[in-house]
Amino acid sequence: MIPRALTPAAFAARVAGADIQSFAGETMGTSWSLHAVAAPPAAEAGVQAALDLVVAQMSQWEADSHLSRFNRASAGEWHMVPAEFAHVVAAAIEVAESSGGAFDPCLGDLTERWGFGSGQPAGAALPEAVIVRRAIEIDASAPRIRRSEGARLDLSGIAKGYGADLAADWLLGQGIRHFLIEVGGELRGEGIRPDGQPWWVDIEMPPSSSIPPWRLALHDLSVATSGNYRRGVMVDGQYYSHSFDPRTGRPIVNGVSSVTVVHRSCMMADGWATALTVLGPDEAMALADAQQLAASMVVGDREFNSRAWRAMLT
Repeated sequence: MIPRALTPAAFAARVAGADIQSFAGETMGTSWSLHAVAAPPAAEAGVQAALDLVVAQMSQWEADSHLSRFNRASAGEWHMVPAEFAHVVAAAIEVAESSGGAFDPCLGDLTERWGFGSGQPAGAALPEAVIVRRAIEIDASAPRIRRSEGARLDLSGIAKGYGADLAADWLLGQGIRHFLIEVGGELRGEGIRPDGQPWWVDIEMPPSSSIPPWRLALHDLSVATSGNYRRGVMVDGQYYSHSFDPRTGRPIVNGVSSVTVVHRSCMMADGWATALTVLGPDEAMALADAQQLAASMVVGDREFNSRAWRAMLT
């Protein structure tokens, strides 16, 4: 944020001589990148350590992660978890409740059956539908969580966004105030560039769409996109998306290609983009308006924007 003692022009002049340093690495089966003003070399290791922490706690693919151990442990018992883990579970439950179950952190069994978890891809037979009944309780004061029989955590719909937030918080704590951090396509921008401009980013559009991409200014904002075209599986000659409707236990068939959400928190942008993808355009935009979310949805060559999205562009 620009200090009140400086005008925007004066503030831009102060950092105009600074350079942008760029760093990159790998995490969560994808890549990350950082562009930061006057960042020390240690920024790379600090960001990587933050993202490694998310993997160590929340990965569905790491057998020794806190999430994997929790899913293997006995149901019905309280399990102590790290504060970061509890924070993400609480956020996932919040989005689940606010979306009427369109988002659910208990999709672990379902995603494993379809080959989107740590196991083998689905075979020729269509996996059995599993209606997910969320049964995760959290005691944030401990922090500790417990699950009912059959409930298995899957935080892949929100963890990348949290990784961007955790890395951003580390950077801010080190006095690095102006940067753009990206984790697997989820982005968070803080402060401004040396030329006084915000961090401009182009939103990825589905390859089958002719809609031109939006260009957004990320000044103390985050953006996340859930793309229904990015990952899927062929079963019996039919393509199925990795996006599931927890209410039916099946991949979505609503024609939604992608959803983009802008939010202060990258974690919440990520979770809400996942939730809105499950809903058709009418229901999704009504929910986005009710939650005051800046959201844009692509369905084929049609675009649907929430009130907050339209207001953001004026």
